[in-house]
Amino acid sequence: MDRSGAVAQLHAAVDSFANAYLATAARWCVALSAGPDSLALTAVAAPLRPTTALIVDHGLQAGSAEVAETARLQAVALGCVEAQVLCVQVGGRGGVEAAARAARYAALDAARNDAPVLLAHTLDDQAETVLLGLGRGSGARSIAGMRPYDPPWCRPLLGVRRSVTHAACEELGLVPWRDPHNSDRRFTRARLRQEVLPLLEDVLGGGVAEALARTATALREDTELLDTLAAQQLEAAMTAEGLNVRALVELPAPVRRRVIRSWLLARGATGLTDKQIRGVDALVTAWRGQGGIAVGSPLRGQRLVVGRRDGVLSLRAEPV
Repeated sequence: MDRSGAVAQLHAAVDSFANAYLATAARWCVALSAGPDSLALTAVAAPLRPTTALIVDHGLQAGSAEVAETARLQAVALGCVEAQVLCVQVGGRGGVEAAARAARYAALDAARNDAPVLLAHTLDDQAETVLLGLGRGSGARSIAGMRPYDPPWCRPLLGVRRSVTHAACEELGLVPWRDPHNSDRRFTRARLRQEVLPLLEDVLGGGVAEALARTATALREDTELLDTLAAQQLEAAMTAEGLNVRALVELPAPVRRRVIRSWLLARGATGLTDKQIRGVDALVTAWRGQGGIAVGSPLRGQRLVVGRRDGVLSLRAEPV
């Protein structure tokens, strides 16, 4: 094998990832969309471990069943021990992209049978994720990107450019499916891919995708350390009624806000924003008898409200 070729680069990336994170895994799954990234990943993964290809049919485009069946046949030809087509129904909550992602991950999790799942996200996907996070403006966590290993999800290609997976398909004679959604300007990520990143590369002289990926890695490492510290402090601040304000007030602000965030998520809050978390933080650091702070909730006809009383933060449900 040509050690400088695209297939060799992918093989090295997946083998290195497996040695670092999955040394004891006897088998794995790979999420196969039929696109060039996941097709190339499947081709490299199948010879390394017994591999099950999981193909999600979102049913969002005409002919999606045929695309899924073609992917299934390709997976079998590449040496996968099993290939399953998972049909899902995509709701409309949060937009098509978010709803499809939620349905896809739920289907993969249900079908993986306790095996890790390899995802074909590349360095380019990481750069796009960082830009999306910057646009949301919700703090370091939103621009820390995707974790390489976030069990059961595994991303062995985060250090590999998309051009390498495309070249690998050519080397192997594989014909990937070209998802028209990837070039549809209605979708934010497609516009980042087609318009924003190329412009940044041109204006800044190249290397932007790699720089964004390095930024994500550095921020993720910092965030994970702060999360560890916050988990320790959350345990110390917990009471039967809620969070002890006295235990929170002396903490460094980034740690305190993470304690608050973790506490809220553990009690059912959803869709937390930086503004909401800072509002709750003000109940600790700038208490003047103000009212409670409403946070996101999955409860129908109700909302969750954080309030302070007798030196304790508590969370209660109120009718909308």
